Amino acid sequence: MQAILADTFETTWRPHLTSAAIEDYLSAGRGDRYVGEHWPAFWVAEMDGKPAGFVHWDGDFIEAVHVSSNHLRRGIGSRLLDHAERAIAAAGFAEARLESDDFNRRSHAVYLTRGYVEKDRYPDDEWNSGFTTLLFAKPLG
Repeated sequence: MQAILADTFETTWRPHLTSAAIEDYLSAGRGDRYVGEHWPAFWVAEMDGKPAGFVHWDGDFIEAVHVSSNHLRRGIGSRLLDHAERAIAAAGFAEARLESDDFNRRSHAVYLTRGYVEKDRYPDDEWNSGFTTLLFAKPLG
């Protein structure tokens, strides 16, 4: 899981971050810490017996969806989201929610195609890079 998170950091996040935000993320070991703290709650997709992606949710909120760059456009992310949405609905929640930053338009397109609707926008304080976070929600039924 750490390798997948490192890959998505390099391919998705790093090109948009300030050098200070990159240094902070790497020096603090934020990715490794996230995996270490939450991996038991991850649902993992495998290709050829190796992890290709994972999804993590808590309550009705999808905390993370990550697919390694060499497995993109194979439906893995959609299957991970399908699983999380079914589990969220089975837990009795009426909707699934998730966030994405403004630069990540590829993910926005996926979420909108899947029936998510943008509900709010607010400053992203996590990266200290001037991003705007978009909150998406999807009714489950």
